[in-house]
Amino acid sequence: MAEDSERDVDEARRERPVGETLLVVDNMGKSFAGRTILGGVSVDLQRACITAVVGPSGGGKSTLLRCIDGLEPFDSGEVRAFGVTVKGGDGPEQRRARDAIRRRLGFVFQAHHLFAHRSALGNVIEAPVHVRHIPVEEAKQRGRALLEKVGVAHRADAYPHEMSGGEQQRVAIARALAMDPEVLLLDEPTSALDPARTADVLRLLRTLGSEGTSIALVTHEVAFARELADRVVVLKDGKVEAQGTPAEVLG
Repeated sequence: MAEDSERDVDEARRERPVGETLLVVDNMGKSFAGRTILGGVSVDLQRACITAVVGPSGGGKSTLLRCIDGLEPFDSGEVRAFGVTVKGGDGPEQRRARDAIRRRLGFVFQAHHLFAHRSALGNVIEAPVHVRHIPVEEAKQRGRALLEKVGVAHRADAYPHEMSGGEQQRVAIARALAMDPEVLLLDEPTSALDPARTADVLRLLRTLGSEGTSIALVTHEVAFARELADRVVVLKDGKVEAQGTPAEVLG
């Protein structure tokens, strides 16, 4: 059965069309308190492609993802996406460019960061209503559809403290998808989940990928990356050690 599953995944990878490059990280450098976190990292994210960034703890994986999303500034190099270039530094020009790119990305935090005072549905519609000014009823209709898509429609009225970690993760993914991102970024999406819930998230992300969602995720679980990703980037001590298909990099 395991061999059949692996063949199915490999077949899906071969059939998925190769998309154009959506986002380029070019020679990104970042230091903190005199320590180099990223030492000239270059990667690209492609449309309809799942990219996994793996490597040991402290290697810079989460920092890379946060710099791509504009949650943190970087010191040198640049990010190019959607006709916008973000250069190293933290001046007004860089902040405007980071904001322009961030509006087209969706970010799912490791700790979910759901609004504790909002239900699952309330979390999903928060940004569409208050940022995009979508009418509440329209946002609710789409929000319920997204909760159905990620498998937690029955928890629409539940609050974060009433949900399991796996349910919170799914709501966080639905919340990110609610803004129609060009790329979905996930930071350690299975770090706090048991094996059963990890398998649930794997199936969900595989489904999103098969539907053409562009995904980049950070994970320390090599098996998870091997089963899910189209491309793998190995990051160690702030440098890219290898990148390519799972078979090339992790085989």
